[in-house]
Amino acid sequence: MTLIRRKPLGVNSIFDDLFDNANLHSNNWRSGASFPAINIIKSEVGFELELAAPGMKKSDFNIEINEGTLIISSAAKSEKEESKPELNYTRKEFSYSSFSRSFTLPADVDEEKIEAKYEEGILKVRIPNSEAKIQKPKQIEIG
Repeated sequence: MTLIRRKPLGVNSIFDDLFDNANLHSNNWRSGASFPAINIIKSEVGFELELAAPGMKKSDFNIEINEGTLIISSAAKSEKEESKPELNYTRKEFSYSSFSRSFTLPADVDEEKIEAKYEEGILKVRIPNSEAKIQKPKQIEIG
């Protein structure tokens, strides 16, 4: 839960809250944006991205590479309707959420071997280095 210090109520404080650019990329109701948290792990053999997206399915994601950029996106829509004719009551709710994250890939990545797996609410994308670029340390003799 995030606590936000509010200024005394007034017209200026309302507009400041509505147009606060510092909050445009956070998960809150003001921006309407919701971006999943991403961990980027670098190792000797490449990178692994871990994207937190609980409650989603594999089919909700789209992962593509376009001109050296890895793009992970999702769009989900849900609709719920509840009706009780005897009470003259109908409720219909719509929900739509989407996100898109882009990552510029380093030149030494083997794009053909990128793999993705989704389990237990975490999307993991493995981005290996090109085998030609993976080199073990080597001792050089001084002559």
